[in-house]
Amino acid sequence: MRIEVIATDLTDAKLADQHGADRIELVTGMAEGGLTPSYGLIEEVVRRVTIPAYVMIRPHSRSFCYSRDDLDTMIKDIQTVKRLGAPGVVLGALTKEKTIDETALSLLLEAAEGLDITFHRAFDEVADQEAALKVLLRYPQVTRVLTSGGKRSALDAVPQMAKLVRLAEGTHLTILAGSGLTVESLPAFSAQTGVKEVHFGSGVRVGGKSLAPIDPVKLEALKAIVDSGM
Repeated sequence: MRIEVIATDLTDAKLADQHGADRIELVTGMAEGGLTPSYGLIEEVVRRVTIPAYVMIRPHSRSFCYSRDDLDTMIKDIQTVKRLGAPGVVLGALTKEKTIDETALSLLLEAAEGLDITFHRAFDEVADQEAALKVLLRYPQVTRVLTSGGKRSALDAVPQMAKLVRLAEGTHLTILAGSGLTVESLPAFSAQTGVKEVHFGSGVRVGGKSLAPIDPVKLEALKAIVDSGM
């Protein structure tokens, strides 16, 4: 199992690197669900951290429906992320009808050629997750989907998470489970769903608070559980 940890600053990123994370999701505005971080932060994290840092591409938190102006901004952000040397980006776009916006997605993927792609939790707002997954299966560049199974917490969506894992099995897509996971809940959740990648934010932070610093003790405990095979 691979562990992805949200980092909101360079200290977060270094702690994640030093205490057991396999990958970083680099964001700002964590309380808003994550927005594109500053170029200075991206550059410093890429330069000073050894694990991959995937950069959030999200210009605002109003919705996941994007105008042409929004897309132009996102494309410029992706181009800058590539120049700064990050290996991947985290993105997503929906239509007003709560389906995946393939026109927007195609534009973003063209800009992101050569980068690894995570489709983010816009996936949890689609009207039909199984149909949305089939759409993403048409895009080999998208290698994982971050989801809580359509619920506020992935722990409340165990049957759906298990279904998504089964649907993605044997394809280029990996289901990345996130939201609401805790160190203590991971073994049972993994056994029930079959997930191979997990995404942690508040679950590895001091006091379980999203705006608190990363807690090295919690992250090391998580890594120990994963390494034990659960």
